[in-house]
Amino acid sequence: MALVNLEHSGLIAILRLSDPATLNAMSVKMVEEVRAALRDLKDARALVVTGEGRAFCSGAALGGGGGVGASPKEFDAGAALESHYNPMMMELRNLDMPFVTAVHGAAAGVGCSVALMGDLIVADETAYFLQAFRNIGLVPDGGSPYLLAASAGRARAMEAMLLGERIPAAKAYEWGMVNRLVPEGKDVETAIALAERLADGPRRTLGLIRRLAWGALDNSFEDQLGAERTTQREAGKGAEFREGVSAFLQKRKANFTGVA
Repeated sequence: MALVNLEHSGLIAILRLSDPATLNAMSVKMVEEVRAALRDLKDARALVVTGEGRAFCSGAALGGGGGVGASPKEFDAGAALESHYNPMMMELRNLDMPFVTAVHGAAAGVGCSVALMGDLIVADETAYFLQAFRNIGLVPDGGSPYLLAASAGRARAMEAMLLGERIPAAKAYEWGMVNRLVPEGKDVETAIALAERLADGPRRTLGLIRRLAWGALDNSFEDQLGAERTTQREAGKGAEFREGVSAFLQKRKANFTGVA
């Protein structure tokens, strides 16, 4: 049974985590299917990631291929991170197109990490974000400390991780963790509408913007200025820049065809 469904709708791709019986708990097999789907986006110019059923993702599947049953001496709780989860997160970070996450119900553990990876994050009123690793004697992973601190700030990230309490959608919106807070059941619809707007834009340019934005979290100010200078040169040599300027001068809507 497939644990991930990928469909194409016009210029967007929609990736759905599909194990609703477990609230889309992310096993090693699901990670492998997500990574395969990310390599099969074809001509899509924007991506939506969501979960089927009542939840976005309830976290890593305990016993789902991570070696939980091994003896204490042999057990390595980080092995599956190195082999599967971390490469998946890097592939999401390095996408050449923008992507939107549509969150409802639980976004826990690595599910919280995937949700917060979205360039735009939509949460409906049922959504909540949870880092409960402390309750099982483990540390947050999947990039969640980085992502939480980058979006909500260090103090709130500490609160989320040290207390292990649910962060309801309304609080997540207040904290700056999500872009849109929508009524129950409207998260996917809203995310698709945003993705369609992104897909109508200059794909290559939006990919370069993603790269700059991720770099800004790690670079010094001087290094960031240098990255912007280099990337601007790259962007200015592309067909999208020529079309954008022509449209501006002719007072018409730019027609970005996806040709670099």
